[in-house]
Amino acid sequence: MYAKFALLAIVVGIFSISTVLPNAFGHGLGGDQAEPISFGDMEVTVRTQLSPSDITVGEIDSANMQIRFFDTLTDKNLDQVTFRVELWQSGELLARNFFYDDDGRLDVKIKPQSGCDAVNLHQCTTYGGSEHVSAPGALYVYGVACNDDNLDICARPSITGPIFVKGGLYNIKVNIEAATSPRTLVADMLSYDTFVSVAQEQDFFIQTAYAEVPVVVKTYYDDIDNFKFDESDNSISFDMPFDWSPDYVNLVQVVHEEVRVPKSFAPYAEGKQFKGYVNGVEIDQRALLNDPYSYDDTNIVHFLITKNELQKINETLGSDNYDNKKMNLKLVPLSEVSKSSTEFYLVDIQNEQVPTTVNISWDGNYGAGDDVPFEITFFNENRDLIKDIRYSISFIDNASNQELERFSGDDPLNLGIVAVEGIDIQKIYVPSQGQYRIDILAYGTGLDYNPKYAGIGSGIIEIGPNLGKTVTTTPEIQSPAVIPAWIKNNAGWWADGSIDDSSFVQGIQFLIKEDVLKIPPTTQGTSSTSNEIPAWIKNNAGWWADGSIDDSSFVQGIQFLIKEGILSVQS
Repeated sequence: MYAKFALLAIVVGIFSISTVLPNAFGHGLGGDQAEPISFGDMEVTVRTQLSPSDITVGEIDSANMQIRFFDTLTDKNLDQVTFRVELWQSGELLARNFFYDDDGRLDVKIKPQSGCDAVNLHQCTTYGGSEHVSAPGALYVYGVACNDDNLDICARPSITGPIFVKGGLYNIKVNIEAATSPRTLVADMLSYDTFVSVAQEQDFFIQTAYAEVPVVVKTYYDDIDNFKFDESDNSISFDMPFDWSPDYVNLVQVVHEEVRVPKSFAPYAEGKQFKGYVNGVEIDQRALLNDPYSYDDTNIVHFLITKNELQKINETLGSDNYDNKKMNLKLVPLSEVSKSSTEFYLVDIQNEQVPTTVNISWDGNYGAGDDVPFEITFFNENRDLIKDIRYSISFIDNASNQELERFSGDDPLNLGIVAVEGIDIQKIYVPSQGQYRIDILAYGTGLDYNPKYAGIGSGIIEIGPNLGKTVTTTPEIQSPAVIPAWIKNNAGWWADGSIDDSSFVQGIQFLIKEDVLKIPPTTQGTSSTSNEIPAWIKNNAGWWADGSIDDSSFVQGIQFLIKEGILSVQS
């Protein structure tokens, strides 16, 4: 983990790309990290990691489950730990036992075994290991300590049972019963919930007038049913069990589904774009990723529906959706696009090439005045996608060397936007025709920021005129002269808590309607009383009030509130 901070320091000096994005708390794929808990002068948590990280039912005889207990402030493990581990799926207990580990990293061999006829599945589960002499009841295996390179030969306990024999979300509950010494009980038991997903492939067919087209849906969440193909728009849809209650949605990090269709089937041929819908609501482009690279003959379209996207769907559909127990996913192919692209490799801090190539592509119909969706793809030395890579991106006017956009997230504890499948999409506003530079910083891969593919690099792109796409963003910010100076008083009072959010929004809304505060034309978002004002906007208001930032930066915050529907300016 220390390598990522060293790399960040270098890049701040070179590219001015700062810190980063989403936290690791919530449902994961092959790994997850729980929210830390204060323990003395430490902030301690557990991280669970499967190896292999992408498990598909029926393709493995065994897997490693690693549970690490460590201090997030120092990235150091606590030693002599007694773990109480439970594995659950769909509310059913599959395994429960105590384990002991000397160095705070517990490795357990999981051996899937189907055919359990017991009423309670955990009754079919057996455990390998012996009781540790200093931790009664906790399983331990004496021998060579485990690391990432010796899992085949190291000493580790085992669990054999109905685990990973069915695809979907698995809950790994971890209680820390003792730490630092096996005889020292933790005063208040430390309890953590982590989640990992196991994939399951389901086979379907599209029946056309000329052929039967095979389709594979790879689900990481739950069994799917009601698979349909609609010839009117060549769409594929299916249902999956899902709990839409807000409390549950708040726990979900991502829902991941894959749809695999032969490229020989014309509506899904290479070069096609797609739209995705969940319960009839169109999802953001970042939630739908097309992978034409992994297979020569197959397109893989990923639904990667994050917690924020699920919350937006709930807001759009309202409380009636909370009781809905299904998620309906729909994939609609669009017309073929002509893509422009640039490609470059990354280098390390010694300017030596690393085995990472970055391809940035975009639809050439977009141009000046557009929010352009740039697709960022990461390849390794074998031209395979680099999964679970964490990165930041900066968009710079090449003529003026001025940074126009930066996407690097807002969580300093978990650096980088995560491209789970090695592909990501970022919308960037392009104000005018000309040359632009895109800087990429890759921090590493996985929760432990493996540095093999970490590096920095830049590409130059040429953006032309708009060729028919709808302009979705605002014109350039107007002159600061349109903002009366006394408005700064209100902004300052709001920033220091003298007036509440509602009063500030109502005041700004009144000033805009009365044409006292002039805001450039901005697309009005859907109003929602549940929307909260992000902390960065209040910070901006305070900085603007004391003169630390200019009028344009303040106006951008107001435009954000309008676009998100938090502030309504409709007559």
